[in-house]
Amino acid sequence: MEHIYQYAWIIPFVPLPVTMSIGLGLLLVPTATKNLRRMWAFLSVLLLSLVMVFSTDLSVQQINGSSIYQYLWSWTINNDFSLEFGYLIDPLASIMSILITTVGIMVLIYSDNYMSYDQGYLRFFAYMSFSNTSMLGLVTSSNLIQIYIFWELVGMCSYLLIGFWFTRPSAANACQKAFVTNRVGDFGLLLGILGLYWITGSFEFRDLFEIFNNLIHNNGVNSLFATLCASLLFAGAVAKSAQFPLHVWLPDAMEGPTPISALIHAATMVAAGIFLVARLLPLFTVIPYIMNLIALIGIITVLLGATLALAQRDIKRSLAYSTMSQLGYIMLAPGMGSYRAALFHLITHAYSKALLFLGSGSIIHSMEPIVGYSPDKSQNMALMGGLTKYVPITKTTFLLGTFSLCGIPPLACFWSKDEILTDSWLYSAIFAIIACSTAGLTAFYMFRTYLLTFEGHLRAYFQNYSGTKNSVFYSISIWGKEGPKPFNRNLLLSRRNKKKKVSFFLRKTYQIDGNVRNLIRFFSTYFDNKNTPIYPHESDNTMLLPLLILVLFTLFVGFIGIPFDQERMGSDILSKWLTPSINLLHNNLNYPVDWYEFVTNAIFSVSIAYFGIYIASLFYGSVYSSLHNLDLINSFVKKGPKRIFLDQIINVIYNWSYNRGYIDVFYATSITKGIRGLAELTHFFDRRVIDGITNGIGVASFFVGEGIKYLGGGRISSYLFVYLSYVSIFLVIYYFLSIHSDLFRFI
Repeated sequence: MEHIYQYAWIIPFVPLPVTMSIGLGLLLVPTATKNLRRMWAFLSVLLLSLVMVFSTDLSVQQINGSSIYQYLWSWTINNDFSLEFGYLIDPLASIMSILITTVGIMVLIYSDNYMSYDQGYLRFFAYMSFSNTSMLGLVTSSNLIQIYIFWELVGMCSYLLIGFWFTRPSAANACQKAFVTNRVGDFGLLLGILGLYWITGSFEFRDLFEIFNNLIHNNGVNSLFATLCASLLFAGAVAKSAQFPLHVWLPDAMEGPTPISALIHAATMVAAGIFLVARLLPLFTVIPYIMNLIALIGIITVLLGATLALAQRDIKRSLAYSTMSQLGYIMLAPGMGSYRAALFHLITHAYSKALLFLGSGSIIHSMEPIVGYSPDKSQNMALMGGLTKYVPITKTTFLLGTFSLCGIPPLACFWSKDEILTDSWLYSAIFAIIACSTAGLTAFYMFRTYLLTFEGHLRAYFQNYSGTKNSVFYSISIWGKEGPKPFNRNLLLSRRNKKKKVSFFLRKTYQIDGNVRNLIRFFSTYFDNKNTPIYPHESDNTMLLPLLILVLFTLFVGFIGIPFDQERMGSDILSKWLTPSINLLHNNLNYPVDWYEFVTNAIFSVSIAYFGIYIASLFYGSVYSSLHNLDLINSFVKKGPKRIFLDQIINVIYNWSYNRGYIDVFYATSITKGIRGLAELTHFFDRRVIDGITNGIGVASFFVGEGIKYLGGGRISSYLFVYLSYVSIFLVIYYFLSIHSDLFRFI
C-alpha cells in the first residue's frame, strides 16, 4: 500500500503538461497547434482520467486501511527556521481529489462541444488544465505555505476563467471584482498564517495542531491573539467560498462560459474555502468563539443566498445564489461540529450543482439561435418557457438536479441536507428554524427556475426583452422608424386555441433604416427560409453525455452516507472513509441509529420542500407561464386592503432579491466612493501641500535671490552703510532688552 502512496506526488502535476504544451505550441507553432486542437482536448480528458483512477485507488486503500500518509522534502534550513514541502494523503484530500477529477472530466467533455466555435478554444483548455492542477495541489498540500501558494494559483485561474471573454466590459469587470474581493480574504489568510507561525513555530499541520492545542489548554498563548489569527485564517475561506459579507463576486462570475461556472461552483474555487475550514478544523475546535463565528456566518449566508435567488431572471445567476446558500449549509455544519455532514453535503451538492449548471448551459445553447448570442437574452428566464418538448433530455436531467437540491428523496442532497438540519436542532433552535425555512425557500426558487424554463409556452415569441405587453420581441425595431403594428396577444392565444396557424410576419412592409442594417443577420436567424419560427433544439451527444453521467451520481452518490448496520452509526462507506479525520477531531460515530427519529425528521424536511414546490407552482404554474399575464390571476382575487398589503410585501421582497439585497449598492457608495474620496483628498494634499511647500521654497528662494542681487552694487560705502545699520538695530534691541529685563522675567 505504501508503494502506491509514494507516487501520490504526481497527482497535481499530471494535468500540467497540457497547459505547458498548449502555451508553447501557440507561441512557437500556432498554426499546427490550432489544427490539432481536438487532440489537446482529448489529452486533457485522458490525463485527468488517470488522476481520477489513481485518486480512486488511494481512496479504496484508505477505506480499507484507514491510514494517513505524509511525505516531506526539506527545502530551506537556516538555523531555527526550516521549511519543508511535501504531500498529505488523508480522507479529506482523497475526497476532494475525486470531486475535482470527476467533475473536471465531465466539464472538459462538455466543453469540447460547447466551446467548439469559440476562437479561444485552446486557451480555454489551457486555463482549465492549470486550474485543475492548482486545485489538486491545494488539496494535497502538507503545510500552510503550500496551501497559500496553490490558493493564489486557484485565484489566478478563476480570474482568467471568469474574464475569459475579456473583450466584454461586463466580463472584465466581473473578473476584476472577483480578484479584488478575494484579495481581502487572501490578505487575512496570509496574516493568519504568519501569526500561527509566530505562535507555534511551524507550518506543518500535524505539529501546528499539536503545539497550538497544548498552548491553548495550558494558557501558554494570549487567547485574544490566538482568536485573531484563527479569524484571519477563516477570512480567507469566507472570500473564497463566497460567504457573507464577501459574497458579492459570485453572481458576477457568471460572465464566464457556462462550463467554467459548473467547475467553479462545484469542485474548485468555492470548494477551496470549505476545504480550508475542514483542514484547519482541529485548530478551530479549541476556540469556541471561532466555531460560533463559523456557524453564524454560515447561517447568515444560507438565508441571504436563498432570499437573493427568489427573483433573479438570469438562470445562471439564480443558480449562483443557490450555490451561495448551499455553501452556507456546508459552512454551518463544521461550525456546529458536524464534520461528516459538511463533507457529505459538499459531495452531494457538487454533483447536483454541476448537473444543474451544465444543464443551464444546454438550455442557453438551445435558446441562442432564437434570441441571439447576448447573455442578457439567452440566459433570461423571462424569454424561456415551453422547452420540455424541444429539449426533453436536458429537461429530465435538470428536473432531477432540481429535486436533488430541493431535498427530495432518494436523491443525493436529501441525505446530506437532512443530516445538517437534524444537527442544527441539537445546536440552536433559532439556527434550526432558519435552516429549515431556507430549505423551503430553496425548493421554491429552484422549482421556480424549472417552471419558468420548461413549462408553459416559449415566451420569446410573445414579449420583448423588457417584458412589456403587446409589443414586438426586439427592443430595437428592424422595421424602421415607423415600426410594425403591435400584435394582440389575446388574439394570438385565441387563434392558438382554435388550432390555427399564426403568421408572425405582418403584411405591411417598411423601409429598413440604415442604422439598423447590422441587425438583419440577427433577424435572419430568428426565421428560416419558409418564414416559420426557429425553435430550440436539443444539444449534441457530447454535451448530453456528461449530463447523463452526472444524473447517475445525483441518484446514487447519497447512498454512501446511509448506514449499512442499523444498530450503529458509522457503518456507512463515508464514515469508514473519514475515520482517521474523525478520530483526529475526537468525535465518535459509533452510536445507535434511531430510525424512528430519522424518518420523523425526513418527513418534516420533505414536507417543507414540497410546500415550497407547491407555492412555486401557484406563482409560476401553467397559467402564468402560458399567458405571462397577472391580470387573469388578479381577476380571481378581490382587490382590498389585505390584497394591497400583500402586494406591497411581495414587491418589497422582489425588490430586495432582484437588487441583490442592496449590498452591492452599499459597497459602491460606502467603500468604493469612500476610497475614491480618500484618494482624491490624498492627491490634493500631495499636490497642494507637499508639492506646494517644496515649490514655495523654490519660488521664495528665487525672489529673495533676485532682490538681493540688486543690493550688491560693488561700492564699499554702501556695504558699510548696511553693516552699520544692522549693528545699530542690534544694539538698540539689546539695550531695550537689558533695561526691561525684569519685566520680561516677570512675564
